[in-house]
Amino acid sequence: MNEASVKRLAEMIDECDNIVFYGGAGVSTESGVKDYRSEDGLYNTVREYGVSPEEILSHDFFVKNPKVFYDFYRKYFLAEAKPNKAHAALAELEKEGKLRAVITQNIDGLHQAAGSKNVLELHGTVKKYYCNSCGADCGNVSEVILSGEIPHCKRCGGIAKPRVVLYGEMLDENVIQKTLKYIDEAELLIIGGTSLAVSPANTFVNCFHGKYVVMINKTSTPYDERADLVIRDSIGKVFEAVGKLRRS
Repeated sequence: MNEASVKRLAEMIDECDNIVFYGGAGVSTESGVKDYRSEDGLYNTVREYGVSPEEILSHDFFVKNPKVFYDFYRKYFLAEAKPNKAHAALAELEKEGKLRAVITQNIDGLHQAAGSKNVLELHGTVKKYYCNSCGADCGNVSEVILSGEIPHCKRCGGIAKPRVVLYGEMLDENVIQKTLKYIDEAELLIIGGTSLAVSPANTFVNCFHGKYVVMINKTSTPYDERADLVIRDSIGKVFEAVGKLRRS
């Protein structure tokens, strides 16, 4: 890891009091959460189901093939995982009064589990479900899904759907507006664990007008050339190193 880059990030964090973190799948994979977009995830899905992950995770597929949908969903989204060092570091920055918001493309709830309070979930959450027929709140029916069953609404018997944004569905407008506001007002925008390849979420970072943009990702991204600092390493290791430096 580049010590100069870690030192520079620590300096930026010390300098700024309005920090926003924008994260993707790479934050959660370090907790053992599978990334269906990875080469292995894509290959295994096509081999097992005969279709791409994107097709399975579409609204139309959910309606037509709920059993296959939940079989895939159970394997990739309901595996036991605990917050990692990146989640913990972000929660600590929020407690410190430095971090104003976590904006995440992930749906696993690990930021909240680590203690973060202000989390904007662009793609929803696996922790809540609603009836796809009558719209009633179904609570958290993960245990039913883990047992291999399809969850149903207790009110009307319709199929329960996770409160996640599937392909073919729109993002929550309220969450979008809050996201744009936080990014626009931030002094420091830290982007981590995302290749910024998913639209329209990848366009939100263009609203940033603050001092610094930091990219932390293991591979290059289209936004690298616009960043003030690029770190190609594990996001958990980076935040751990920054934390140690700031405490020393």
